[in-house]
Amino acid sequence: MGFQQALSGLDASTSQLDAIGNNIANANTVGFKASSTQFADVFAASLNGAGTNQTGIGTRVSAITQNFAQGNITASNNSLDMAINGQGFFRMSQNGSISYSREGQFQLDKNGYLTNAQGLQVTGYQADANGKIVAATPVALTIPTANLSPSATANATVGLNLDATSTTPTGTTFNPLDPTTFNNSTSLTIYDSLGNSHIATLYFSLDKPANTTATTANPSVTATWSTFLTVDGSTVNLATPLTGGAQTSAIATLGFTSSGSLVYPPAASPLKLGQLQVSVPLTNGANTPQKLTLDFSATSQYGAPFGVNQLSQDGFTSGQLSGFSTSADGVIQGRYSNGQSKDLGQIVLANFTAPQGLEPLGNGQWAESTASGSALVGAPSTGNLGVIQAGATESSNVNLTTELVDMITAQRDYQANAQAIKTEDQIQQTLVNLR
Repeated sequence: MGFQQALSGLDASTSQLDAIGNNIANANTVGFKASSTQFADVFAASLNGAGTNQTGIGTRVSAITQNFAQGNITASNNSLDMAINGQGFFRMSQNGSISYSREGQFQLDKNGYLTNAQGLQVTGYQADANGKIVAATPVALTIPTANLSPSATANATVGLNLDATSTTPTGTTFNPLDPTTFNNSTSLTIYDSLGNSHIATLYFSLDKPANTTATTANPSVTATWSTFLTVDGSTVNLATPLTGGAQTSAIATLGFTSSGSLVYPPAASPLKLGQLQVSVPLTNGANTPQKLTLDFSATSQYGAPFGVNQLSQDGFTSGQLSGFSTSADGVIQGRYSNGQSKDLGQIVLANFTAPQGLEPLGNGQWAESTASGSALVGAPSTGNLGVIQAGATESSNVNLTTELVDMITAQRDYQANAQAIKTEDQIQQTLVNLR
């Protein structure tokens, strides 16, 4: 027996205890991956090859490997925290230097970049001004805090039922202030190019007899309604007034069959059946006239009271960023005070053929190496990449029970190797004392 075998055992046990101590110290470190010590036996080199009776000269640490198994996912109170459920790493950038991490405790810096506590920036695909994700080379993600630009109303959908039992209004000339000149009305809010809101009111008046232009164009038409529009109380007139019996201020004639289905106005490319386009004059500095397409295709005429079933439009006013959320596929979507939402960017993940070959850098970061292979970058939930869980973090995958048992085993190994040195010393002392 020689001292060197036991000394190598002491060295190996010390390294194992170091790894166990590091695991225990990081039991509460977000995104930490436990490491384990691997050993290999050592034999002396022989010019004549290994002999069958050769005795080993101890052990050595062959590798400190990391366990990249999934850690538990825990909810947090920070909406910017993110956990990866599955494989992959966040791709981080510091002045162009790329590293990879499973630690997803993020925040916004003063410039709007999504960063971790050390100031490393999360990379991904930035969205353009229209909210479209541009999947090109990943860049450091920023969360724009500027107001969402307003959008002028271009289309409005009007779905309602006009009572087939109605009678012709007693008033002869349409007047929005005189309820005897129309049967029914309904209103909706529309927006101009500056985001200003306007009240658009539609009025409906039963024609008796039916409009001849509509009945001539479509013989199945048995009843028609003149339709009027006011914006902020001012009547919108057509450049070319309707003919065939319609009042000159009407914007359209709605024609129905004996079964109550809308068949007029007919389709006229690019407009479909039941659609019409009007020009709304504005005097407040917004784009004028504002083109507005009204879609009445969901309107009917049945023997039931007047009722509005659908009334919507596609415009909105300006809005301030009030919050954001992150979907499972990494898309960060901003929510605005005007009720709108917009995609701001998408986080990317990276994976490796051999993640055990990654070089640990500390602070929860790893670097690509020749042993790990090149990073395979893509959007979450694609390929073998995991998904993002927002408002949560991935806990350390250290199992304290296992670590404590391993610590006891390593301690016993250390004690046994120390005892081997003590025994070798006693044998040497016996030889020295021979007379």
